Amino acid sequence: MNEPLDHVMMRVYDLDASLDWYTDHLDYEEKGRWEADTFTNVFLGPEDVHDEGALLELTYNHDGREYTMGDAWGHIAVRVEDVYDAYEELMDEGVEDYRDPDSCGGQYAFVKDPDGHEVEIVERDHGARWSLDHTMIRVTDADAALGWWTRKFGYQHAGRWEADTFANYFVRPAGAADEAMSVELTYNYDGRSYELGDAWGHLAVRGDDLQETWEHLMEREAEDYRDPESCGNRYAFTKTGDGHEVEIVTR
Repeated sequence: MNEPLDHVMMRVYDLDASLDWYTDHLDYEEKGRWEADTFTNVFLGPEDVHDEGALLELTYNHDGREYTMGDAWGHIAVRVEDVYDAYEELMDEGVEDYRDPDSCGGQYAFVKDPDGHEVEIVERDHGARWSLDHTMIRVTDADAALGWWTRKFGYQHAGRWEADTFANYFVRPAGAADEAMSVELTYNYDGRSYELGDAWGHLAVRGDDLQETWEHLMEREAEDYRDPESCGNRYAFTKTGDGHEVEIVTR
């Protein structure tokens, strides 16, 4: 198994406001839409997103519910050539000043979308501007989390950052293009636990054959959460050891 990440899903309270934010400020365009009776899914990304690049899925439930952010999900990160120029551009466009580059050591910065999802801005010399670089999730056991991604999906370590109180580990498929999205696993040394909330939905991994990928996951003792048959043989879901949902899709 060597499946790339396909998308990350977030739930939004006002679909029009969220679409305006991502299209106006990150120059995203609509890549696809699925209208159901009770919800709408919209897929977004830069115009020139790479074939292995991941998309952002916004889910809008028609009942007007609100969501809790929790802290088990951290942020999505988007690529720019210069973090200072990009942050100043967003400030000029009226985006709220959340964490500027100076407050982050000049290496990155953060803003928030209308629903409070954090968006990190990182400098990269590859990938379309504003394309998804990684999605960060928090884990309670770094060894177990790294083992889950390597054993279940065959992902490899793609970088690490050790600090005094926490560590960040990046995983992605072996041989993936630089433009592919990574998963950032954040482990805090103080032994805290996390709340998933419901403002974040899932990460999605793209397989060539849904049933074959699912069978591989079951052989590797992944959680049988929502199998292909229960999802109309269109997709399936498992969960990490920390409860983060991972969807398996085909494109």
